[in-house]
Parts: sequence; C-alpha cells; structure tokens
Amino acid sequence: MSAAQDVTKESKNAKLGKEVKGITINVMGREFRVAAPDGEERQLVASVDLLNKKMKEIRDSGKVVGNERIAIMVALNIAHEHLQTLQGVTANGAAKTPNISVDEAYVRRKMQDMENMIEKAVSDQEKLF
Repeated sequence: MSAAQDVTKESKNAKLGKEVKGITINVMGREFRVAAPDGEERQLVASVDLLNKKMKEIRDSGKVVGNERIAIMVALNIAHEHLQTLQGVTANGAAKTPNISVDEAYVRRKMQDMENMIEKAVSDQEKLF
C-alpha cells in the first residue's frame, strides 16, 4: 500500500470515527507502511508473523522460487484454510455442518487449477536455470 493510499484510508476511517495509526511492517525482509485501526495493531502484527512463517516454509521447501510466487502460494493456502473453516471442515478433514453456502467442489477445482498453473510456471522457470 502506498503512502497516498495510507493517507486516503486513514481519512476514510477518521470520518467513520476510527482512530488509525500508520505502522511499519516487515514481510520477507521488505518494509511496508500500512494503516492499522486503533486497537488492532497486535492483530496486524500477528498476521504479519503468520504470513512470514508461511512464506519461509514455502521458500525453504525449495519448490517455489521468487517472493511473488511464494506470496501467491501462501495466499492460496490461507484462502483454502479460510474456506474450510467457514464451511466447518475440521483439521482432520471431517465435515461439520456448513456455516455458509458455497459450492465446495467448484472452489476446490478452481484452487487445484491455480495450484497446477503455479507449479507449471515454476517448473518451466526451473528449466531455464
């Protein structure tokens, strides 16, 4: 998020009566300045810690090269976990009563298609080296 976007977001939140602070975060060695509503700084820092942990896990696996591709894989994994949580799927894969109405098979197919495309792109790039 750019400084201009930060200021715009801060202005919008100020109009809504929310106090917003600018906070600097570090993701994979790169610093970013983002807006954090008052009282949500700890949650933002925890989110950054989770993001860094997952990005390092994927980077260290050696299967994905480049921070952008690593970020995409992490985003897909987090989105998948989030959808499972919303749909009431437990950690061991057992289904609970769904909380939302989502075409699970469609979402799984789309996520698999995206993962396949990323794996192919990474594989093609590895052939260059």
